[in-house]
Amino acid sequence: MKTILNVIWLLLCGIWMAIGYAVAGIVMFVLIITIPWGIAAFRIAGFALWPFGRTTVVRRDAGVGSFLGNLVWLILAGIWLAIGHIVTGIALCLTIIGIPLGIANFKLIPISLTPLGREIVPTDRPFAAR
Repeated sequence: MKTILNVIWLLLCGIWMAIGYAVAGIVMFVLIITIPWGIAAFRIAGFALWPFGRTTVVRRDAGVGSFLGNLVWLILAGIWLAIGHIVTGIALCLTIIGIPLGIANFKLIPISLTPLGREIVPTDRPFAAR
């Protein structure tokens, strides 16, 4: 079932959201000082391509640096990517088949706003990162 949902997700919105994260990552790499955010953007782009069967967990060892980094990310790219998830989620929820995909889009909003200090793990072992 996860594979079927992932394929439908990829066709309807996954590729577009992954492109959005990739563009944000390229911009972060061009700015040089924001390369860590670019790495995070590419990590999330992979998650946005194939989200079912994986989840995010908060890393307990993330400190003040990730908090400050998330503030910079929020200003530079996070708000725009979150708006993309909101618009896509609402559009997907307009159809019965798209409702699970729309809900998955809404679940991606927290990681689009604060990607640093989070780890992407398979759903069969969500406590592995703690």
